[in-house]
Amino acid sequence: MDATTLYSIGELSRRTGLSVRTIRFYSDSGVVAPTTRSPAGYRLYDLDALLRLELLRTLRELAMDLATIQRVLDREVSVAEVAAAHADAIDVQIRVLRLRRSVLRAVAGYGSDPEEIKLVHRLTRLSGEERRRLIDDFVEGTFGTADAAPAAAAMVRAATPDLPDDPSSEQVTAWVELAELIGDEDFRARMRRTALHRATGRALAIESEAGEELMEFTRQKVADAMESGVDPLGDRGAPVVDDLVHRFAEVFARTPDAEFRDWMARRFEEAHDPRVDRYWRLVWIVNGWQLVPNLIPVYPWLIRALRHDRAAA
Repeated sequence: MDATTLYSIGELSRRTGLSVRTIRFYSDSGVVAPTTRSPAGYRLYDLDALLRLELLRTLRELAMDLATIQRVLDREVSVAEVAAAHADAIDVQIRVLRLRRSVLRAVAGYGSDPEEIKLVHRLTRLSGEERRRLIDDFVEGTFGTADAAPAAAAMVRAATPDLPDDPSSEQVTAWVELAELIGDEDFRARMRRTALHRATGRALAIESEAGEELMEFTRQKVADAMESGVDPLGDRGAPVVDDLVHRFAEVFARTPDAEFRDWMARRFEEAHDPRVDRYWRLVWIVNGWQLVPNLIPVYPWLIRALRHDRAAA
């Protein structure tokens, strides 16, 4: 093979693996023009045309469009530049496909009805910037009032939920629940009320009044119950909360009745509203942070148990 060798379309087809029809199309399009024609009028191609055709075939296999390939062959852009651009585009496609896969797995996991499926799809299709704007609107709407604490807003912003490009089905489910939660005005009021305690680290009044010894005992008892999987609304949880109610009643010189249980629940709810604690747990799941058991608040368990006992009394 040398620079003066000329090839027919049939010969190019044998050397490149492309069909005669495909080569003729590229030739008619001007992407790989014939070098000359035989006396009988048949198209002939030189070595440069063969090399262009081989490069064209490679780039087409990489899903590049014909117009871009034409620019590469005409040296308007380099192969490296085109490859980098296509790699970036493929990265975007991969992220979209991964997100769709996660959405489908989430939907399959909890058997959503058609409306829920549409909601999941709509919320997860939001871009990263749109998701951040959703959180910004929540923070501004919750802590943008004159009586709001800047420290509380800063704490919420520091733990902004950020759905990754390749989320698990659990992260998708958590993000959808989170997006619905932050749009609830009642939840925003609860968040505003409890966030100040967390941001400042200020102790609850009931903690200070009950004393460190009783509070440490309470945290340990409830933590043990949670670790053992004791349901605060079940029979196994009743003796735990009964014992604690009697201990608190003795310290506060009160009768351990339904009214006192309600009083205790309201005092603990000042910083540990169950819906707010759910928000923080969802944030941890969405961000892929490890849930540390001994850092999970114990008061929501106690509050649920106190409320249950009051209703059952």
